[in-house]
Amino acid sequence: MADENLHRTWLHSDRFLPARFLRPVLRFTRIEAAGGLVLLAAFAAALVWDNLPGGGSYHRFWETSVDLRLGPLTLHETLRGLVSDGLMTLFFFVVGLEIKREMVRGELRDRRTAALPVFAALGGMAGPALIYLAFAAGPATGRGWGIPVATDIAFSLGVLSLLGPRVPVGARLFLLTLAIADDIGGIVVIAGAYTEGVAAWWLLAALGVLAGVWAASRAGVRTLAFYLIAGGACWLCLFESGVHPTLSGVALALFTPAAAFYTDEEYRRRAEHILADNPRASDGNGAAYSDDNALTLAAVARESVAPLDRLQRGLHPWSSFVIVPLFALANSGIRFSDLDFPAAAVHPVALGTALGLVIGKVAGISGFAWLAVRLGWGRLPGGTGWGHVLGVAAVAGIGFTVALFITGLAFSDPALADRARLGIFTGSVLAGVMGFLLLRLLPSAAPHRSAAGSTNPPAG
Repeated sequence: MADENLHRTWLHSDRFLPARFLRPVLRFTRIEAAGGLVLLAAFAAALVWDNLPGGGSYHRFWETSVDLRLGPLTLHETLRGLVSDGLMTLFFFVVGLEIKREMVRGELRDRRTAALPVFAALGGMAGPALIYLAFAAGPATGRGWGIPVATDIAFSLGVLSLLGPRVPVGARLFLLTLAIADDIGGIVVIAGAYTEGVAAWWLLAALGVLAGVWAASRAGVRTLAFYLIAGGACWLCLFESGVHPTLSGVALALFTPAAAFYTDEEYRRRAEHILADNPRASDGNGAAYSDDNALTLAAVARESVAPLDRLQRGLHPWSSFVIVPLFALANSGIRFSDLDFPAAAVHPVALGTALGLVIGKVAGISGFAWLAVRLGWGRLPGGTGWGHVLGVAAVAGIGFTVALFITGLAFSDPALADRARLGIFTGSVLAGVMGFLLLRLLPSAAPHRSAAGSTNPPAG
């Protein structure tokens, strides 16, 4: 790890603002459970706001109309729509970066290692969907079957972090890989089950833009401005096509180069050449030449880090601590006075969602994992027993971000959406508590020197 003393700025000073506020905030963002805590705070804030005396201000604010004009095109949206359709594209872009990283360099690269959690993820999607449909298969409610299939990885890994050494590294990697596979499945569900009335020409235009991005990437085009414009064009084409535009984020992420332009050896050689050639004179000409060399060294250093890694490191905090909480604030409001308790708690949508997250995840993940091991398609990670699998399966029932996102796609009826949100909140809390208790009762795992367990979770 680089010595932080080599680069000290105002942020590293002992002044009041950086020392007492900014650095503590930055340290908080590095805590594994931090993203989940901020998301939970946004969820609570939405509930409080929507239940303020007088009522109505929450929905009036988020339903404020916003018209965006781009030449002959006019986009009619609401503030909630801008968050759900626009800003959440960045969330799915970060998810896509994590998926590609795992496929290129992580757990999804080795098919045998990935087989067990990937197969378990299939069960973790099928089980909740089937349980939901067992309760709410009617014509008005059946569209919500995709809501409980999602796992909120930030919350799930946050729960595991609270257990410390009681959870072996293998179980953490099992959950991480399972959640990544679950994200892929969630994207497929959104694209396949919640897309209607596709405009073929706009969809072809989006595919054409993606083909151009792929060709530019293969040709070595590194200009960020080109990809920003192409990304905006792809988003617009998908928006007009009827396919949910956030999927453009996933598609663009999968085309993001995972290899650096310069290898480690080339970086060292070029850096040594630039530094050796850097003049020590302090006159005007020497200073100008030194500046040129410094800028060249900065460019070489930048291109010695893969775009995938640069983007993931730069965007992950914005996704986890700004976009996802803002999305939760805009979409989590439930006015309890309108729910008609206790009838709302046993409504088919609420019950199907909650039981899908609690029972469906445990039964689906553990059942499919047992079947995969029994058939020889996969093996349990080192130091991981079936008790850990059950606990991880329960923790995987925590579903917030993507579950809330699918709720907005599945139900246009506010009453059904409120019941789905109630089921998400209830089921996620029960799943988290159950998983925590199951894993807490197991003996502590043996110390492991691998750093694999320190993998940063994505935004979802």
